[in-house]
Amino acid sequence: MFTSNQPECHFSLVLISLLSCTTNQARLTVSPSSSQFFEGDFVSLNCEEDDSSAGWTLRRNTSKRQRTQCGGDGWGEGAGSSCNITVFTQDSGVYWCESREGPISNMVNLTVTGGSVILQSPVLPVMEGDDVTLLCKTKTTPSNLPAAFYKDGSLISNRTSNNMTIQHVSRSDEGLYKCDISGHGESPSSWITVTGKPTNKSPSTPTPVSTSTSIPTSATRPGSSVLLHVLISVGSVCVLVLLVLLVLLVRQCNHRKPEADQGKAAR
Repeated sequence: MFTSNQPECHFSLVLISLLSCTTNQARLTVSPSSSQFFEGDFVSLNCEEDDSSAGWTLRRNTSKRQRTQCGGDGWGEGAGSSCNITVFTQDSGVYWCESREGPISNMVNLTVTGGSVILQSPVLPVMEGDDVTLLCKTKTTPSNLPAAFYKDGSLISNRTSNNMTIQHVSRSDEGLYKCDISGHGESPSSWITVTGKPTNKSPSTPTPVSTSTSIPTSATRPGSSVLLHVLISVGSVCVLVLLVLLVLLVRQCNHRKPEADQGKAAR
């Protein structure tokens, strides 16, 4: 037990507690909100941040280069937490926000195609019960042409228009989607993630950031199971670090107390 004659130890424990409960948070958004783009499209990326003092910057991994920064590594224009980019096929990859302290935001997978068809689908996870509209677009006009939609390689709908709405999505709707317009071609595939509804009615909060330094090495399908494993690993590491710090502090404080007692006895 820590007594009042050990103020340094007590202060250290309080400080560690405060640090462990404080996280800088950011959420990466994409405008236009889509996971697929044509070559030459203009895309705006933004870190919606809780704490601007954390120094959030935009980074990405592509098939050619890893963990490069917007504006400083030959791609994109912007300052701080915003980035604008005219995209080409080499810009396909995983994008995220990262702070000076190390935490990162959610990750988004962007695909840029040199083809003539794209599937506009949610770039961020969608919540169970929501309606989701998929839009199959051609690069040339007219764009509102009949389209076929596929999930995990199987045909799910032949439409007379270029859009399809999935009503009240559930976890079973999670998967890899693409579309096809006869005479124009097929879009790339994009993964749609479905998340569960919150169990309480408290105000929504930004997506918790990860303190992991393990970043995808290339543009990969962002499955929900991968994110879950990352979060579990990060939580375990944080708990282990805190336990080690606490043990060291306890040993240090217990070591100081006998020295103080010996000093009193000597006097």
